[in-house]
Amino acid sequence: MTDFRPRGSRPKHTTPEAVASRRRLGYSADKDFQLELHRRVDEYFKQSGQPRRDMLQWYIKAASILGLFTVSYVLLVFFASAWWQAVPLAIALALATGGIGFNIMHDAGHSAVSKHRFINRLMAHTLDIVGGSSYLWRWKHSVIHHNYSNITDHDMDVSLGPLARFTPYQERFAHQRWQQWYIWLLYGLMAIKWQFFDDFRALLLGRIGPHRIPRPRGSDLAWLVACKLSFFVFAFVIPLLLHPFNTFVAIYLLYAVVLGLALSVVFQLAHCVEEADFPGVAADARSVDNPWAVHQVETTVNFSRGNPVLTWLLGGLNYQIEHHLFPDVSHCNYAGLAPLVKGACVDFGIEYKEHESFWSGVQSHFRWLRRMGEPAIAA
Repeated sequence: MTDFRPRGSRPKHTTPEAVASRRRLGYSADKDFQLELHRRVDEYFKQSGQPRRDMLQWYIKAASILGLFTVSYVLLVFFASAWWQAVPLAIALALATGGIGFNIMHDAGHSAVSKHRFINRLMAHTLDIVGGSSYLWRWKHSVIHHNYSNITDHDMDVSLGPLARFTPYQERFAHQRWQQWYIWLLYGLMAIKWQFFDDFRALLLGRIGPHRIPRPRGSDLAWLVACKLSFFVFAFVIPLLLHPFNTFVAIYLLYAVVLGLALSVVFQLAHCVEEADFPGVAADARSVDNPWAVHQVETTVNFSRGNPVLTWLLGGLNYQIEHHLFPDVSHCNYAGLAPLVKGACVDFGIEYKEHESFWSGVQSHFRWLRRMGEPAIAA
């Protein structure tokens, strides 16, 4: 773990205003590790004959997840007439929605589904049908998070403002002493915040956190508006026409909480745990000390690599190191790439961090939250 200031301190150079004025951060010019990684991975694909993308198993998985999503929605909205029918269908719908995010939209947003741009864009639009925006997600995740993973006030995926403290360089508030307990409620509300607030705020402000983004125009804007309207019709208008208001609210909250917990926890186990690095960057810095590939490994942690069921369900996001290093490769290849990446890390003296199980990752996240919420320790 990189050395950092006493807990509770916030360096003056990390105010949002200071970050907003920065140029884009670069990385050290040393690319030896990155070049060796690509050499080994290129050799793997050459020797194995495996395609980097356009994999049959991916398309079969995508079809099954979209099928589960469609069937769950239709049965829940048009046929369920009792709570014991609605509850499991709402949970199934939430998990199918998460499956779309983990497996379909995520790969597509990184152009990892196909060598054909049209197919990637089509599959990325599955996020639009479940209430998100593939346009805004590309900026928030593919551009901002992947460029600045775990860098305070740059990576907005590790920022909840005063609600929680995820990094050593964020300001500490007294109530965060209990964040390891109340954070799970916030995770459960994440999908609601995402559907009702985050995208609209980004559109109105033209920024995500301190990062300015171009607002969508023309066909991109028309598609975004049309999909948002369609989502609200299918998610709220139609169910409210067919079911009592109180029943709808209860089932929607169940769906949203299950979805929010699933999405939040999977991300946090990869980045907000004790083993992950959180580099400090000065206001006048124009680059990060480490090379890009080294930064990706040090700020990312794998979990449950040996669990094929979890790997299938999560779209390979338990192989987060491999994903950050090779985001444009289908997640169906991550298990094959992992030994190569780990071997290169060993050869270059870079720690390859992982948890053996999902539960050990949850425990590490809990301990990290507790540590970040503790009162400042005098130097």
